[in-house]
Amino acid sequence: MRQDHIISAKQLSRADIEAVLDRAARIAADPGAYANSRAGALLGMLFFEPSTRTKMSFAAAIKRLGGDVVDMGPTEYSSVQKGESLADTVRVVEGYADALVLRHPSEGSAKMASEFVNVPLINAGDGAGQHPTQTLLDLYTIRDSAGLDDLTIGIMGDLKYGRTVHSLAYALTNFDTRQHFVSPVSLKLPRNVRYDLHETGASIKEHTDLDAVLSSLDVLYVTRIQRERFPDESEYRAVAGEYQIDAATLSEARDDLTVMHPLPRVDEIAHDVDATDHARYFEQAHNGVPVRMALLDMLLEGSA
Repeated sequence: MRQDHIISAKQLSRADIEAVLDRAARIAADPGAYANSRAGALLGMLFFEPSTRTKMSFAAAIKRLGGDVVDMGPTEYSSVQKGESLADTVRVVEGYADALVLRHPSEGSAKMASEFVNVPLINAGDGAGQHPTQTLLDLYTIRDSAGLDDLTIGIMGDLKYGRTVHSLAYALTNFDTRQHFVSPVSLKLPRNVRYDLHETGASIKEHTDLDAVLSSLDVLYVTRIQRERFPDESEYRAVAGEYQIDAATLSEARDDLTVMHPLPRVDEIAHDVDATDHARYFEQAHNGVPVRMALLDMLLEGSA
């Protein structure tokens, strides 16, 4: 994989994706073989928004490769509170680390920040924009359960603000897939994302009702309604809780349907789904470690 920075799923080819997933599979099968592959490497963590899975799995990944983390910590205890710009922050932290992981509430922030640094920078979420490493672990999970070609995939929930959705939709255009997007009208895919998908020749359809497509799906990717992204609280309340699934809902699904979720969930997947054979979302979260190990190993290998 020949990449300096990982900013968007749009930059990843099928060959790039398969290279990361193949290495992740080798790491998962024999993690000890990679225990010191990046000994001494330091990963700079700059998280301007809350994170559990992404931040912890990146930290676990670099440590399992033999490296370590330098963490900016909460923004309220950083020089951000003194008015330091993002450009200056990343230029400073670049001097402490071999690669950077950035999460920021502003869409486009990762692209901008990458222009100021000479070490690999990974976008760990830029507002409602992109989250490419989440997509890589999503694809790893999908490949493990259903393969990546000749698939019908439903993506349901907040498609307007959901950066995981945008990244996944772009990445799936590298494969033979049919994408069905299910959401309230107010939260459908942004026009620019729909345009980009149409330009690739992707097979996409939009729906307001899951029942219309559930029985045809190989994978159902559920997302929460992201309260923190709504500019208007009344807009959020109008759709909160509107799209939910439970075990009874899935009685109409295929026996081999895979249900995924980038987490955290609120009420969009009932807890009775956890006990079904469909649920793969906790496994999906755990896959973040070998996938991010693979990505870091390859980026640091390329920048050495």
